[in-house]
Amino acid sequence: MRFLLPALLLAAPALAVTPAHTGVPKVRTGPELSDIALFAMAAGGVYLVRRAMRARFAKRPKD
Repeated sequence: MRFLLPALLLAAPALAVTPAHTGVPKVRTGPELSDIALFAMAAGGVYLVRRAMRARFAKRPKD
């Protein structure tokens, strides 16, 4: 019972916030900046992993 009142007081601001999606779609004219940033990070990650794998297998002794 002592936990109920503080929990309700902590949850009150979250319940008062307007929803993030209003239900009205907006026209997409192109990729968002976050889409471009995600693509750049993924491309950089693939490049780093490929470089590391090439260096790892280049050091292996030949049989």
